[in-house]
Amino acid sequence: MLSVKVTVTLKPGVLDPQGKAVRNALESLGFKGLVDLRIGKVMEIKMDGFCAEEARKQVEEMCQKLLANPVIEDYRYEVKQI
Repeated sequence: MLSVKVTVTLKPGVLDPQGKAVRNALESLGFKGLVDLRIGKVMEIKMDGFCAEEARKQVEEMCQKLLANPVIEDYRYEVKQI
């Protein structure tokens, strides 16, 4: 069985109003020195019946078709044997 962790983040230069709101909220709670905060998403996928290379191909296609918007988001993933 394989475990895949997919991380999706906004590309540099894309505005992140949610990240800005969270940064402002943290500062209002007394957390100082925050220069930037960006919000992303993490997905954990368990896969069975694939070798690591096949899984990478599947996950790449998943990211391109649904999990990320390649126009405004970057993504990365790691595949581990469990």
